[in-house]
Amino acid sequence: MNLKDVDLNLLVVFNELQKHRRVSAVAQSLGISQPGVSNALGRLRKLLGDELFLRTSRGMVPTPYAESLAQPIADALGALHVTLSARARFDPADSERAFVIGVNDVGETYFLPRLMRALDGTAPGVTIRTVRTTSLDVKDEMERGRIDLAMGFLPGLKGGFFQRKLFSQPYVCIFRRDHPLARSGVSARQFRAAEHVAIVSEGTGHGVVDDVIEQAGIRRRLRLTVPHFMAVGPVLAATDMIAVVPRRFADCACQPFGLATAPCPVKIPESVINVFWHARSHREPANQWLRQVVVDEFAD
Repeated sequence: MNLKDVDLNLLVVFNELQKHRRVSAVAQSLGISQPGVSNALGRLRKLLGDELFLRTSRGMVPTPYAESLAQPIADALGALHVTLSARARFDPADSERAFVIGVNDVGETYFLPRLMRALDGTAPGVTIRTVRTTSLDVKDEMERGRIDLAMGFLPGLKGGFFQRKLFSQPYVCIFRRDHPLARSGVSARQFRAAEHVAIVSEGTGHGVVDDVIEQAGIRRRLRLTVPHFMAVGPVLAATDMIAVVPRRFADCACQPFGLATAPCPVKIPESVINVFWHARSHREPANQWLRQVVVDEFAD
């Protein structure tokens, strides 16, 4: 195939069809008519010798050949976007850019106070909006350019993403400061006997806690299960329950809620906290600046 025969707009239509799977949604996204989308798909089919997308009751379903083309085309369009935007100047002191960061509630507790303080001095016009890594498909949103960075324990972000380790941290037991365990520490027997708060943080790697405890043959007395970390501090302060949480969350929660920590009697692998960005943003000046701020503030 000769590249001179390839219309770049056709690849844009292909990329949008791969994302949305409906002609009407692609037409709305690109600001063109539905017949225009259908015409572009027809030209692509003729050019590539494949049906590419089949119309079904579930929308436009890609053929195996289209699936094989999807990531290379997305990467190529992303690289082209970055290249053509490379000359765009980014001055944090003058910028009013709004960045979107994917992070869960425990990450917000740890990262945001220091990050916003750092921006006060260098980028007073820059704004930050966070979205939960547990409530949406972060991978898809980052591929579409709707999230600039993600921060946390996110082992699901692999292909198509860059990452930089910030730190690793152990898990610890946490409980109210005047709890009997604050004097004695937590033995395996006491761990089994205690009533627990369990945190099910979907979309992150923190589920390893439950898996490892179960594999160790320990059946906890789960009194309360919550979908996020922010309820843990007030609940522990008011009860005799304990929880297993990341070390740096415990550091943030102990003083405000009058809590204490002890080593966990079950050996749980440390969580590795990274900052992630999509390949499409790798050379974007604004994204480069923000992730460098994050690395400077939080990397060990």
